[in-house]
Amino acid sequence: MLSSSHANALETKHANLEARLHEEMSRPSPDAGTIQQLKKAKLRIKEELSEI
Repeated sequence: MLSSSHANALETKHANLEARLHEEMSRPSPDAGTIQQLKKAKLRIKEELSEI
């Protein structure tokens, strides 16, 4: 049960990061540093989800 709620929380965070990433990439002049940071954060969450 705990891992399920934890997984749901991670999936929500991943979706929020994806939305922020899409928003940043849609800007007229996206910030490469921000994009890289968001992608790394998404990857960390995805790795953590795979361990559950």
